[in-house]
Amino acid sequence: MTGILEGRVAVVTGAGRGLGREHALELARHGARVVVNDFGVSAAGEGTGETPAEAVATEIVTAGGQAVASGADVADFEQAAALIEQAVDTFGALDVLVNNAGFLRDRMLVNVEEAEWDAVVRVHLKGHFAMLRHAGAYWRAEAKAGRARAARVVNTTSGAGLQGSVGQGAYSAAKAGIAGLTLVAAAELERYGVTVNAIAPAARTRMTEGAFADAMAAPADGFDAMHPGNVAPVVAWLASADAADVTGRVVEVEGGRICVEDAWRHGPSVDLGSRWEAADVGGAVRALLPKAAAPEPVYGA
Repeated sequence: MTGILEGRVAVVTGAGRGLGREHALELARHGARVVVNDFGVSAAGEGTGETPAEAVATEIVTAGGQAVASGADVADFEQAAALIEQAVDTFGALDVLVNNAGFLRDRMLVNVEEAEWDAVVRVHLKGHFAMLRHAGAYWRAEAKAGRARAARVVNTTSGAGLQGSVGQGAYSAAKAGIAGLTLVAAAELERYGVTVNAIAPAARTRMTEGAFADAMAAPADGFDAMHPGNVAPVVAWLASADAADVTGRVVEVEGGRICVEDAWRHGPSVDLGSRWEAADVGGAVRALLPKAAAPEPVYGA
C-alpha cells in the first residue's frame, strides 16, 4: 500500500460503516496508518453491541496496511483525548483527522423532543469540537517544540447544513455549525501548519437509505454515483501534503461531481450613515433583495 499518504498517521471517526469505512480504506490504500474509530451504534445512535471498527481495521491489515480499532465516543471529551493519544502512542504521531461520526433522529420541528435534539447536536457538533480540540492541542505542542507537522483535518458537513432540509432541524443545525467551526479552526490552526476543510457528501449510507431510497438505489450496470466510495478520494487528497494550499473550504462531493461551496458572503448593501427608522427598513431591504443571489431550495420543500 503506497501512495499520496505514505507514512502519515490518520484517525477516522465513524469508520465502521458507510462513508467512514470507505475513507479509512482509501487512506490506508494510499499508505496511511489508520486508527479506525466507531462507537458501534445504529443509524439512530442506539447501542448495538457490534464492533465494526475492528472489522475494518482487520480488513486493512489483511490487505497489507497498518490499522488499529477504537470504540471511543468522540463526543465524550475525555474519550476524544484518549483517541488522539491512541494514535500517537500506537504510531508515533498524528497527521490527519477525519471527523465523520454521526447519526440521525429526524423529526419536524414541532415534534422533535429535547433529548433527540441534544443527542444529534452532541455527536455531530460536539464530536467535531472535541476531536478538533485535542488534535489541535497536540499539533500546537508539536509546532512549539519545533516539530510542526503538515497536518490535515477533514470535517463532515452536509447539504442539509448548507441549504437546509425539511424534517432535519437538529441535523441541519449541527451540520451548519460544523461548517462554521471549520472556518474558525482553519484560521486558528493555520499558524501550526494545519489545514481544515469540510466535505458535504451525497452517498448511499445507513443515514440516507430511508429518506432517498429511490434516488440512492444502485444502478443495474454502469457507474454507481451513490456509492460511498466515490467520496473517499477527495478525502484522501485533502489529507495529503499536496493539499497545503487549501483550507477553510467546504467541498460537496456526489458521484463524480466535485463542487466548492460558495457559502455566506457579503452581498449587496446600503449604508444610511445614521440610525435607521424602522419604517424605512422594509423599503431598503426590498431594494437590496433583487440584487442578491436567490437562496438555494431547502431539501424536501
